[in-house]
Formats: sequence, structure tokens, C-alpha cells
Amino acid sequence: MRQNNIAPPSGSRKARKRVGRGNASGHGTYAGRGLKGQKSRSGNKMRPGFEGGQLPLIKRLPRKRGFVNIFRQEYSIVNVEKLNVFEAGSEVTPERLHAAGLVKTLKHPVKILANGQVGHAVTVKANRFSAAAKAKIEAAGGKAEEVDYAVETQ
Repeated sequence: MRQNNIAPPSGSRKARKRVGRGNASGHGTYAGRGLKGQKSRSGNKMRPGFEGGQLPLIKRLPRKRGFVNIFRQEYSIVNVEKLNVFEAGSEVTPERLHAAGLVKTLKHPVKILANGQVGHAVTVKANRFSAAAKAKIEAAGGKAEEVDYAVETQ
């Protein structure tokens, strides 16, 4: 077998449409462009999204405002009331919160917020605490320790 003997399968290649080659070809006179108008002229180049002078969709939609902070830190949030799952006097870490199903992933640092009440003393180790959450944990006789955990890369 040689390269000059190889041919594509029959029916897989279609000849291009040769327009403006006389009326006998079926694509003569207006060459498939119809009659007058912007699209019938030579040099017709309309940008994507052009709607014939009508206000385009992209401009009709409300504009996106503000900016996105690319340095924003996402936190996994746990409320103080969820800490009642753990027994009194135990140590609560992000790993234990993940094992208990209170945190979906350990990719993000854990922040404890003050919604609800904690019923007993627990030692909580997390990346961040709200001031009210720290006060509630300490009022129940527990300890709130801010620890810098290395965030897992998954």
C-alpha cells in the first residue's frame, strides 16, 4: 500500500459549494445571498451577537456590578449548637468535625460561629472563631483554641 493509493471512504468528503459560477450551476445570479440588504453585499462582516441594530441581548441583561476578590478565603462553617454532638470534656478538631459529618471537606479552614448554645464543656480547636462563639464556649467551661491547620489539597 502506498500513500497515493489511499482514498477516503466514499461519501465522507463533500465538494465545496462553488457559488457565482452561472445559473446552470444552481448558484448563479445572487449566489445564494438573496436580494438586497446588508448580508448580500461584499465585505459583509457582522460581529458575533449583532442583532441588526436592535439592542443586543448582552446589553439588555443587567450588568454585573462590583468585583470578585480573588484572595477571598472560603471557610467551612460550624455553629456552636452542633458541638453538642460531642461528649463533655472531649477535644473537637477539624478532623473530628469531618468524621461527624459537620464539615463536608477539609479543603477549607474551619470557622466556628455563635448560632445556638453549647450545653457542656468541650475543647475546640479550629482555624477561626467569631467573638461571640468564643465567649459561648468559654461560658460553658470549655476552651476555644485557634490553630493553623494545613489545609488538605484534594
